[in-house]
Amino acid sequence: MLNAGDVAPDFALPASAMELIQLADYRGQHHVVLYFFNKDHTPGGLAEAIEFSDRVREFARHDTVILGVSLDECLAHEVFREQEGIEFELLSDTEGEVSERYHALKKWEANGVVRYGIERSTFVIGKDGVIRHAFYHVAPKGHAAQILSLVQSLG
Repeated sequence: MLNAGDVAPDFALPASAMELIQLADYRGQHHVVLYFFNKDHTPGGLAEAIEFSDRVREFARHDTVILGVSLDECLAHEVFREQEGIEFELLSDTEGEVSERYHALKKWEANGVVRYGIERSTFVIGKDGVIRHAFYHVAPKGHAAQILSLVQSLG
């Protein structure tokens, strides 16, 4: 697991419109809220995305960008963003490599079949690239407001 004080693992992932987003591009300029969610259009994924989207401008006032990551394809993210009015980037980690680096990718076996999925997790990364807050086993309802309060205290 990653903890506060750890350097956030860098990555480059495609966003919903297929442009490559790299964490290092935000260093020195913005704090980043990086959250991992299970899937587009699921009740939890929808609730969390809408709550973050409703606060995009408040996060921006504190020099903070929001990035959501799941195993979904870019096209699925684009449809989800358009249908639900999501106002921040959703990144596609189809191979699960970035999710694994952040310890958000979970493996389980059921009836002899190995499956992978995302454990809902959120990281508040400072402008210096250091993780300020790390949360695993996140409940989506009310989570964005909690993260906004933490971001407001970063200065």
